[in-house]
Amino acid sequence: MPLALTQGDPAGIGPDITLAAWLRRGELGLPPFLFLGDAGVLAARASQLGLDVPLQEADPATACDVFHDALPILPIEAGVDVIAGQPHVGTAKGTIAAIEMAVSLSMSGKTSAVVTNPIAKSVLYDAGFGFPGHTEFLADLATRATGKRVTPVMLLAGPKLRAIPVTIHIPLKDVPQALTSDLIIETCRITDHDLRSRFGIFKPRLAVAGLNPHAGENGALGKEDDDIIRPAIDVLRSEGIDAFGPLPADTMFHDEARRRYDVAICMYHDQALIPAKALGFDDSVNVTLGLPFVRTSPDHGTAFGIAGKGIAKEDSLVAALRLASEISGKTGSNR
Repeated sequence: MPLALTQGDPAGIGPDITLAAWLRRGELGLPPFLFLGDAGVLAARASQLGLDVPLQEADPATACDVFHDALPILPIEAGVDVIAGQPHVGTAKGTIAAIEMAVSLSMSGKTSAVVTNPIAKSVLYDAGFGFPGHTEFLADLATRATGKRVTPVMLLAGPKLRAIPVTIHIPLKDVPQALTSDLIIETCRITDHDLRSRFGIFKPRLAVAGLNPHAGENGALGKEDDDIIRPAIDVLRSEGIDAFGPLPADTMFHDEARRRYDVAICMYHDQALIPAKALGFDDSVNVTLGLPFVRTSPDHGTAFGIAGKGIAKEDSLVAALRLASEISGKTGSNR
C-alpha cells in the first residue's frame, strides 16, 4: 500500500519538497506515496522550479504501479489560484480535506500511513479551524472514527534524540495549570506502548524532565516537580514502566546524558522542541503516538519565504516518509 501524503499549505514549501523527494525516489529507495492535493499547484511549482516531474491521477489501488514513472495524485482542489509564498485563506478547505482524506484512507486500510506536509495554522484559524494544530485535529478525527477518546502524543524523532512535550500548543503561562500527574502518566503510558509496538524497543527508558530550573531545587524554585511530576513517576514505575526523574532539563540533552534514555519526556513545547531541532533540524520527524494509524510529518513549517525558490530541503520529508513506512511495516496501519 502507498503512504498518503497530504499537500499541507499549497503556498508553502510542501509542493517543493514533495517534487524533490519524488525525483530522488530511486536514489533514496523511497516508499511509494500518493499525493493528496491539487495537481495544478504541483505542475505550476514544478515549472517555476524548472523540474521535470510527470504527474498522473491515481488512487490507493494504482499509486504503487504509477509511482515509478510519475508522481501519483489523488486530486483535491486548492480552492483558489496559489502563488508560492503567498498564503490565502481560500486554500484552507482543501488543506483540511486532504488531511481528512488521508486519515480516512489509512483508517480503512487503503493506505499504510499518513504523512502530512506543513500547514499554516494562522491560515486555518482565519477559516474557522477549531484546533490548535495538526496533532489535535488528527486525534479528533480518530475519536470520531472509532467512537473512543484518543489522546495524541507528539514525538519528535531524530537521529540523536527522541523528545515528547507533555503539554503542547498552549501559552507558557498556562503550563503549570495544565500539567497534572494524570496527564504525565497517560503520556508516558502511550509512549511506552508505542515505542514497544511501533519502534521495537523492548523496554523503553523514559527520562522525565522537571518543569522548573534544577527540577525545582527541592521546592526552592517551584513545587510542581515534587507535587506533580515525582508522584507520576512513582505510579509509572509501579506499573513496570522505566521512567526516571524529574531531571534538570539543562543537563538532559548533552551526548553522554542522551545515551541513558530512549526518549525525553518534557513538560512543555519548547523544552522538547528546542533540543530536538537543535540536534536534528533537517532530519527530525514529527510522529503522533496514540493514534489508531501511523502519522509522521516533517519537523518544520511552511517556510513561505523560500517557497518556489528552489532552496527548500526535502530531508525531513524524506525522513518522515521512511519512518512512516518502517513503522507501518512493523505494526500495520491500525493498532
